Amino acid sequence: MSKVRWGVLSTAKIGTEKVLPAMQRGEYCEIAAIASRSLETARAAAARLGIPKAYGSYEELLADPEIDAIYNPMPNHLHVPWSIKALEAGKHVLCEKPIALTAAEAQTLADAARQHPRLKVMEAFMYRHHPQWRRARQLVAEGQIGELRTIHSFFSYYNDDPSNIRNMAGIGGGGLMDIGCYNISLSRFIFDAEPRRVCGIVEYDPRFNTDRLASGILDFGVGTATFTCSTQLTSYQRVNIYGTEGRVEIEIPFNAPPDRPCKIWHQRGAEIEEIVFDITDQYTIEGDLFAQAILNDTAVPTPIEDAVANMVARRRATDPRRGRAPDQSPTRTRSCRGTGVPARPPHPAQARSPAARSA
Repeated sequence: MSKVRWGVLSTAKIGTEKVLPAMQRGEYCEIAAIASRSLETARAAAARLGIPKAYGSYEELLADPEIDAIYNPMPNHLHVPWSIKALEAGKHVLCEKPIALTAAEAQTLADAARQHPRLKVMEAFMYRHHPQWRRARQLVAEGQIGELRTIHSFFSYYNDDPSNIRNMAGIGGGGLMDIGCYNISLSRFIFDAEPRRVCGIVEYDPRFNTDRLASGILDFGVGTATFTCSTQLTSYQRVNIYGTEGRVEIEIPFNAPPDRPCKIWHQRGAEIEEIVFDITDQYTIEGDLFAQAILNDTAVPTPIEDAVANMVARRRATDPRRGRAPDQSPTRTRSCRGTGVPARPPHPAQARSPAARSA
């Protein structure tokens, strides 16, 4: 069986502890090399994970002709520059979320990808590939909750460590970049559309100048999505999808455990069905799907344009540098803007407006 030979840029924790072990269990992935700015660090990670090659610089890894694809889990500000360098080196790219620091930077990567049409590029939103999300989306698309009207999502953890990159504003820290991107992504994924307007309120940590509490509303015309994300609240995550005739609740929507079954609840009228999924690892699925797109020269599951659209929506939700009223606290901003992204048509099950239903 053919496998894609992967090189890994950096020894980031998400890679060495979650993504790489999962990809090593996949059918179509071979983790062939890992690089760090320190050869000693790279060798230690390679020995721990059983990776054949270790490099003391990212450039050396990109120059390896035996590497087919790059996994990029570097800090957020390095996602686009090194993904472009990987493309220029002839490598396919799976880049961690968020794809970029800004919508404009994300577009730069999309433009670079178009210059290399034979290479695949995808943002690593692993949650979308888990069976629980495929089933939730299927239930909505098939009208099993009636007409989709609103989505509520919540994602939080507590981290006030000043040395943690999530609390460093200059390199893409903050809750919206780290976890709020999931709230926005899932809303677009389930509505299968781009929001017409996005409104948000954000509170910033005065020490770090990163957003620590953000709430947003996405207006899809036929319905809304509301969310809250925080880096300084108790750890919790949950998604509820509501329709005119039912709802879907996802217990662990984002960090789906790889060692026990996941479950969702589907309510239709007075009946509630608990749907339990076999044990699986969403990172394994993601790696194999991307690898199959390379091996079969087919489209990736999530095109790079989706990553750009997600950054556009995030930018419109909150902008820490604009829109502050004269009497407004410097730790809080408000925003309510159109996305500037052309709207996609809704699912057929969502097409009729409330007025049309009552006619």
